[in-house]
Amino acid sequence: MNLHFEELTCSDGARLGIASLDAEKSLNALSLPMILGLSERLEAWAKDPHIVCVLLRGNGAKAFCAGGEVRSLAQACREHPGTVPGLAAQFFAAEYRLDYRLHTYPKPLICWGHGYVLGGGMGLLQSAAVRIVTPSSRLGMPEISIGLYPDVGAGWFLSRLPGKLGVFLGLTGAPINARDALDLGLADRFLRDDQQEALIEGLLRLNWQEQTAKQLNSLLKALSQEALGQQPAAQWLPRRAQIDEWLDVGDVRCAWRALSQLREHTDPLLSRAGKTLSDGCPLTAHLLWEHLRRARHLSLAQVFQVEYTLSLNCCRHPEFAEGVRARLIDKDQAPHWHWPDIDTIPDAVVQAHFNKAWEGRHPLADLSDY
Repeated sequence: MNLHFEELTCSDGARLGIASLDAEKSLNALSLPMILGLSERLEAWAKDPHIVCVLLRGNGAKAFCAGGEVRSLAQACREHPGTVPGLAAQFFAAEYRLDYRLHTYPKPLICWGHGYVLGGGMGLLQSAAVRIVTPSSRLGMPEISIGLYPDVGAGWFLSRLPGKLGVFLGLTGAPINARDALDLGLADRFLRDDQQEALIEGLLRLNWQEQTAKQLNSLLKALSQEALGQQPAAQWLPRRAQIDEWLDVGDVRCAWRALSQLREHTDPLLSRAGKTLSDGCPLTAHLLWEHLRRARHLSLAQVFQVEYTLSLNCCRHPEFAEGVRARLIDKDQAPHWHWPDIDTIPDAVVQAHFNKAWEGRHPLADLSDY
């Protein structure tokens, strides 16, 4: 299932649980078996009184986790157009349940977010109590390019970013470096890529019987001080005022037009953002805009419940399967969107994505019971 688990004994006899995503060739993309296996082990560790802390990491130098394994999902959607494939219902329920459980995990949960941390990887990182980024970290929510929408709790964490940055990052899929992540509250600590072993050694030396929070903070603070010199320059906070002005608009159509014009901007970061948006899925933009508008007033559990609804409905419509085909399967980079013009997408289509696509009780209705 492309996972590796180990338990290390601390100096005081307590145990540290280490969960490693181990699918290096796919940049540790999350498959359904990986999600289920990770959920099962983390739940067991939560109940084990000898496990005092959990470290979640990804094997390989390139990525912690580059997202969900969406190729098989898209293929199932293509084989069953207009319906919700069973795989999709299982996948999104399991993924969001895992993310929510990590948000509410009863023990210190540390996530090492090196390299690519995209989509589903962001869902894991943002769920952790201690979110570590490194010089190689490249965070992002690139769903605009595949016809989905920023999910895995993005309704929660993007809607809480300063100004219009959450909308901007969701619409453009713009990359977030380690300094940005710290600035925007999407990470807690910056460490060098070569400090992971020092972190583990420090965790094993802690006295987990008393003043745990104080000791853990001291360890992380000391390691962070050693890494200060390698922090990259901030990208998005210095550009916030301009982005806020561009996105001070009444609806997503105006936002799309404003950001599309950035394709010719002299700032390479902004130019890339404008091009990604322009080549992206207009329906995704509508869904993101409406989702973030609603999510500001929702609890974390409610956000995941809404995202489950949105994701299943995305599987019923053609954009997601086409986006994955063009970007990840055929790789022709030329998706043929069913609704290519943001101005002509019916509002009824957007609103329909927020309507339940199953019978009976919401499959994630119990999340708030944790």
